[in-house]
Amino acid sequence: MKQKPRVAVFDFADCEGCELEIADLEEELLDLIDIVDIVSFREVMKEHSDTYDIAIIEGSIMRPMDEQRLLRIRSKAKILVALGSCAAIGGVNKIRNQWMPDDVMKEVYGETNLKGNELFNVFRTKALNEVVPVDYYIHGCPIDRDDFKRIITALAIGKKPEIIRYPVCVECKKNENVCQFELGRFCLGPITRAGCKAICPTHNSPCDGCRGLVKKAEADCVKEVLERYHLTYEDIRRRCTMYNYGREECQVDEE
Repeated sequence: MKQKPRVAVFDFADCEGCELEIADLEEELLDLIDIVDIVSFREVMKEHSDTYDIAIIEGSIMRPMDEQRLLRIRSKAKILVALGSCAAIGGVNKIRNQWMPDDVMKEVYGETNLKGNELFNVFRTKALNEVVPVDYYIHGCPIDRDDFKRIITALAIGKKPEIIRYPVCVECKKNENVCQFELGRFCLGPITRAGCKAICPTHNSPCDGCRGLVKKAEADCVKEVLERYHLTYEDIRRRCTMYNYGREECQVDEE
């Protein structure tokens, strides 16, 4: 029998909500344990091993010490998976990149002198792929459990997971939702990658783009939505201030 791949779960700057989504799989988690061997997962177990095949990482990189830790994890992992928005695109943590790190520290901690304390030695927030090569991404804030199971199952049996390249609008139409633009709201669904089952618009809230942006060519399938409301891809991308801060930083190349 082929040995099950050894999986380790790590976190950096995040709320750990994506890890909770994994823990909340409950009985379905047992199905995953049948095909992978979880050797480290601080959220749910005490055991830890530095020998693993697949590293699943939540959180963005905020400090030099985080960067060095990530490099060590990458050196041991055959496959590295970015888990959730913070890891995949920097998440909400990148909002602070519009200010200099020293200014952010002063705003949060006042005049307290934290120089020389490595715990507070911060730089501009980075997604994982700005530090190390990332093999696969599980998008969302938090992740979708079915999306997680699909990708991890594919990796466990040696297959390449299917990459979703169409926008949230496609799933919105499948759900027969009233378009958020029709309701007078601004929605990032036309340029945000799908895979969440359009959960926010389905619950009457516009998409904020937490799963990262599709490329302009991949948004052509909903081009009529943009034209109907006199918008362009660039018009919408300029509204990416929560999850995709920065013009060049909001693209995720997975090929």
